[in-house]
Amino acid sequence: MMVQCVICDILEELDNTAPEAKRLRNRPIHTYMCAACHERVTARTNERIATGKFRFYRSSRRIEGDFYS
Repeated sequence: MMVQCVICDILEELDNTAPEAKRLRNRPIHTYMCAACHERVTARTNERIATGKFRFYRSSRRIEGDFYS
């Protein structure tokens, strides 16, 4: 299955039997992000969390506690 990253528009091949490929086929609203972009977004998010000004508005306190631990 050919997929395209939503951030950098790079095309990649996913195995048709992979769970991520099945998720993308069955739920078209889900998007694909390549590994490089995923790592970059994760690093930037962790930097913002470290500043203390980053807040999750759509989650419960229990989930935030689990995330920060």
